[in-house]
Amino acid sequence: MASRESGGSRAAALLLLLGVGRALALPEICTLCPGGMHNLSRVAAYCEDTSKLMQARCCLNQKGTILGLDLQNCSLKDPGPNFLQAYTAIIIDLQANPLKDDLAHTFRGFTQLQTLILPQDVPCPGGSNAWDNVTSFKDKQICQGQRDLCNSTGSPDMCPENGSCASDGPGLLQCVCADGFHGYKCMRQGSFSLLMFFGILGSTTLAISILLWGSQRRKAKAS
Repeated sequence: MASRESGGSRAAALLLLLGVGRALALPEICTLCPGGMHNLSRVAAYCEDTSKLMQARCCLNQKGTILGLDLQNCSLKDPGPNFLQAYTAIIIDLQANPLKDDLAHTFRGFTQLQTLILPQDVPCPGGSNAWDNVTSFKDKQICQGQRDLCNSTGSPDMCPENGSCASDGPGLLQCVCADGFHGYKCMRQGSFSLLMFFGILGSTTLAISILLWGSQRRKAKAS
């Protein structure tokens, strides 16, 4: 009996240590605001429906990837420098915050985002054309169904012949060079040579250093 109790105590201690370790490994954005996730929030509902892990203000999968972020009512004027940690999120709640109006580039790289909840007076990033549905309520605005603007008429033409259009977040696009091409407008063929780049940079720096040293030495002799 004693051995079973001892084994149970060890197992409980191990689980506690694992829990502490997991908590310490949380991305900083998950603990930006005090407290945990609101039980009635859409992010919490998403976590429960998909059986994902809820810790602090985040909804994560087993690998620790952020799938949901609930930062509502956090007195935020902007999401902060760590917000990019949530670029994998599918749902984000930022309502009840005094956010600045222009969030156009805040969501660069958030290509998986499908539901974004904002204060009522803050427009959806990228505008209504970047979302399937934009719904306004008395206290919030919900942007749903991020569109891939590369599939819109005329968008692929913005990229050069050796590049292709790719989504870069709500209302944002980027041109990705095809394999074997790089540089401005993907016009250069072949891989980018780091060795050549740093070789030229090093040679230029050395030449400038020698010229400066010679100039200072002549001034020293003249004085």
